[in-house]
Amino acid sequence: MSQAAGEPDRSFLAEVKDAVTPRATLLVIGVLALHLLFIASYVGALHDPTPEDVPFGVVAAGASAQRTVTRLERLPGAPLDPRTVADRATARKQILERRIDGALVVDPAGTTDTLLVATGGGRVLATTLEALTARVAKSEGRTVRTVDVAPADTGDANGLSSFYVTVGWCVGGYLCASIMTISAGAARSTPRRAVIRLVAMALVALVGGLGGALIVGPVLGALPGSFPALWGLGALVVFAVGAATLACQALFGLAGIGLVILIVVILGNPSAGGALPPPLLPPFWKAIGPALPPGAGTWAARSIAYFEGNAVTAALLVLSAWALAGTAITLLAAALRTRRAAAQNHPRTTRKSRPSRAGRDS
Repeated sequence: MSQAAGEPDRSFLAEVKDAVTPRATLLVIGVLALHLLFIASYVGALHDPTPEDVPFGVVAAGASAQRTVTRLERLPGAPLDPRTVADRATARKQILERRIDGALVVDPAGTTDTLLVATGGGRVLATTLEALTARVAKSEGRTVRTVDVAPADTGDANGLSSFYVTVGWCVGGYLCASIMTISAGAARSTPRRAVIRLVAMALVALVGGLGGALIVGPVLGALPGSFPALWGLGALVVFAVGAATLACQALFGLAGIGLVILIVVILGNPSAGGALPPPLLPPFWKAIGPALPPGAGTWAARSIAYFEGNAVTAALLVLSAWALAGTAITLLAAALRTRRAAAQNHPRTTRKSRPSRAGRDS
């Protein structure tokens, strides 16, 4: 097609420069980096589940207890971190308190031992413990029967509902916060607007927490446990992630959304202990998981559902720290931005001008 009359000829390179601006190029590079990190994080965390130092109890009489502990300590790859426990009742209590993930009760009068597990904490982990203890027992001509002291609910077949509801709460948090700032522009934030957004985020968190608890509880019957506790946990997760998102956008603008995706989705989800419980994760993901909202939320949700609400303090402190830090940074960034804008619009005069010589002489 011929060039329109009066329109100057444009080279293909010029058209490319107009079509793909430097800003768009940077955004595309950022998205490319995020999707490669997504693949690396998920595959790196989940491709080769290997137990390491799983807290494990041993109940046995006399010298048999230490012999069993030593035998389990010497398993290739150190999959277990065994320790003696006084009796079966104590072992069960420690499992419910989430101090250990399983226990072997050795029968001194027979050849059939008992393995205590908790599928509510992750069916994959329970299956792994069954395989490890069965292998040890077989080598000694013994057998093992399994007793589930905290079974996953029938509506929670693989013990993943705690993880899925936490992921939903996290997604709600960062999407709602992102929409609030993108719709008005993060650069226009003022202290008053920041407070309004945080209050709106708190209301969204209450509704989102309630909705999630209703869905996994009364509606689908996927999670047992205290409904008010799940509601409160959900509200805290949503607000913690939302406040963190507002803070990242206040500091870094649009790039803050990418940072939140990196923290919550790319690093947080595979390390949360959902598909693979923490003892089966590689060291890096096992270390960071408890400090990120998905990991803290998943741990607390499982504790509420299956472990009588035990061992939730650390997880709730982590989520509270994210919420408080996000709130403080959001307010501080808005105040500093307003102060800078005021200084630019109303520059202070450095020195009052002197009167002219003619004025002095008159």
